[in-house]
Amino acid sequence: MWLVRPVTAEDIEPILTFAETHTRALPSTLPHEREALAGRIKESCAAFAGEHGAKHLARFLFVLEHVDSHEIKGVAGIDARAGNGQPFYNYRRDELIHASHELGISRRVEALYPSHSLTDCTLLCALVIVEELRGTQAFELLSRARLLFIAGHREWFAARTVVELQGIQHSDGSVPFWDSLGRHFFNMDFATADRHSAQLSKTFIAELMPPNPIYVTLLSEAAQQALGVAHPATAGNLQLLQREGFGAGPYVDIFDGGPVLEARTDSLHSVAVSRRKILRGSADADGPLWLLAAGEGSHFRCTLTPVGEMLDAALKVPIDTWRRLGGDTGDSVRGLPL
Repeated sequence: MWLVRPVTAEDIEPILTFAETHTRALPSTLPHEREALAGRIKESCAAFAGEHGAKHLARFLFVLEHVDSHEIKGVAGIDARAGNGQPFYNYRRDELIHASHELGISRRVEALYPSHSLTDCTLLCALVIVEELRGTQAFELLSRARLLFIAGHREWFAARTVVELQGIQHSDGSVPFWDSLGRHFFNMDFATADRHSAQLSKTFIAELMPPNPIYVTLLSEAAQQALGVAHPATAGNLQLLQREGFGAGPYVDIFDGGPVLEARTDSLHSVAVSRRKILRGSADADGPLWLLAAGEGSHFRCTLTPVGEMLDAALKVPIDTWRRLGGDTGDSVRGLPL
């Protein structure tokens, strides 16, 4: 069985090992360096404790833990405000009309405009899980637990939620969009720029990226084909996000050209459909599978459980479920069918 809970300082060693092993093929904003990860965990602990403000960014990290072995098999995050007090950069896709009345020619040309319009939206981020659990119920639990947390702490989050999906990156290390555009201005490889973006101030992006629109037709053919396309390894995550109500807007990642999905936070399926119920014990371990979350702040827990019986205001679940959630019969929980 699986449990999603807030990260703690004691998780740093297994997460370091986990991040080094499982983020090579598909990069993540999860830090790989001890000092950076320790800082990220410290921010998260402060955020779960409700210490929001100028000195404590509301950045949350969750871990997927195996209940029996206590091994960490996944990590996922939420930034309550994209950019965390700094501009959150993307490219906005738009079109320009080039026309000559004398020649009778009119042509639409796609252009990319530097933008930070998504700054201060809530951002789902840092999702990484062991390869064998991709596409499983454990993966769905890890991803959707964040939305149940948002639903239970709605005042901490913005009216809109966004998520960046990794763009096209090849096994040889090439990144078509970056190689055709960003590399010429940053004079560094994609991995280095991506690491700087995750760990440093974002001012270097504004300082180095061209402030003027970029004509897409001037990019390489490979870069044009990669624009707005998600990495094949994110297919399961993309489908899950689409079922939640996310859709691709006009924005793409400024480094790899991957799509940026957007949604109204209150319209997300797990936020809109989940309901508060009273927890009741049951000896019956059969029934439809539910996502169930209990606790607030640093006491938040989320798991999958069969629901033996559904009453108007209560759910009957196996006793080990409410023990796993750190609660007791009569406690209030939030849940919805898987």
